[in-house]
Amino acid sequence: MLARVASFTIVGVESRRVWVEADVRPGLPAFTVVGLADIAVREARERVRAALVNSGFEFPLKRITINLAPAYLRKIGPGFDLPLALAVLAASEQLAAGTLTSCAVVGELSLSGSVAPVRGVLATAEGARRHGLARLVVPVARAREAALVPGVSVLGVVSLPHAVAVLRGAEPPADPPPASEPAPGSAGPIPEIDLSDVRGHNALIPALETAAAGGHNLLLHGPPGTGKTMLARRLVTILPPLDPTEALEVTRVHSVAGLHAGGGLVSTRPFRSPHHTISASGLVGGGSPPAPGEATLAHCGVLFLDELSEFSRSSLEAMRQPLEDGRVVIVRGQRVVAFPTRLMLVAATNPCPCGGGGDACRCTAADLARHRRRLSGPLLDRIDLSVPVGRPSAAALDSEPGPSSREVRERVVAARERQAHRLAPVGLTCNAQLPAGLLRDLAAATPEALRTLGALHDREGLSARGHGRVLRVARTVADLAGSDRVETEHVEEAAALRIDHAAMVAAV
Repeated sequence: MLARVASFTIVGVESRRVWVEADVRPGLPAFTVVGLADIAVREARERVRAALVNSGFEFPLKRITINLAPAYLRKIGPGFDLPLALAVLAASEQLAAGTLTSCAVVGELSLSGSVAPVRGVLATAEGARRHGLARLVVPVARAREAALVPGVSVLGVVSLPHAVAVLRGAEPPADPPPASEPAPGSAGPIPEIDLSDVRGHNALIPALETAAAGGHNLLLHGPPGTGKTMLARRLVTILPPLDPTEALEVTRVHSVAGLHAGGGLVSTRPFRSPHHTISASGLVGGGSPPAPGEATLAHCGVLFLDELSEFSRSSLEAMRQPLEDGRVVIVRGQRVVAFPTRLMLVAATNPCPCGGGGDACRCTAADLARHRRRLSGPLLDRIDLSVPVGRPSAAALDSEPGPSSREVRERVVAARERQAHRLAPVGLTCNAQLPAGLLRDLAAATPEALRTLGALHDREGLSARGHGRVLRVARTVADLAGSDRVETEHVEEAAALRIDHAAMVAAV
């Protein structure tokens, strides 16, 4: 007899529907899975056999063929265990085939028949809604996550017998467990940190505020121990909260990566700080099968590259296109996978290998040349703000604390609201996302401001990209000031945050 049930596989951070077809017919006992399945799916044969027997069902001693359609799509992960078991039960007439109509199933089986959680349930629920499937059977530990998608009836199950009983209508779905704490790395900053912790750098707070208000990339450079990392880690505390669309995107990404505990939406912006020994594929994504990298895990949040000059050149070069496009496209053989990377890049670096800089530098000319070669000029040109962080004096360290994160965040949120109102017709959320074709129209700069920008372009040797980025930052400065037009003083303030940066790029 033939039976089939719908399931889903994850490609990038999206789901693709897969039909699990089971054919059970007389013949020599065999259990074959076809349809471009990976090792985890092929190993499901043994888990399904043991789970059926240990759950009190009969494992048919016949020729069993499982087809995962479409055949060209690679199927990955243990989430096909439960649909395989239900398809075998339906094909062997131990479960009415009609109970699987308009129903999608995902879940991993243990040998005892209990259902274990799997990754990417939120993307699966979105796929079920997209394909008009009314019901979704998921592990009870992921039922709360799947229920974030309206229009799909979520059936949480704890075991294979329970799944069969729920489909037959003999038992109700299990209640999902209480929402648990986010997994390490899935949330943003540690709650205790605050911008008021920073001492001696009150003059740098406006630059951080501007970066947060417009979603601009930021470079902090200066001697070691001056507070670059401290400032960067507190930047995320002044960012506006995630809007519902962003929260759904971040939750989907973290669910696919295994960083989501299965509760509600992620509520804080992610903050990722990879070690400088990370590979290019670890930073932007890759591997086999392609998995999201740190840039994707920082989607809608902050990616902090501490000790920028210590990262490998290949890793830094891999970041160039994702920063421009807001996504990274991984091509592996016949597969093309896209991962979102709309993020704020924050980098910190020392002026030289010894960290002294200027008259205190003890590096040789060869050391300095090697240091400059490791700083990617094209990457630096994609950074909007460059802030020198000097050594604060003892008196500055003992001074009164600066503004709190709450105070600065209120101004940032007000500026973001102005941007959202202005950019809503084109589907954007902040000034850093403005494409070149719309920049001049939406920036609303006065003729005097544009003439000032042109003079700065020629005098400072800005690139065409740098020209546009100064105008984007000027638009953010105007938003913070509550101005509908970009005036000359806004351009001058934005350019002052990039002038020494242009020199750094030229040196590289």
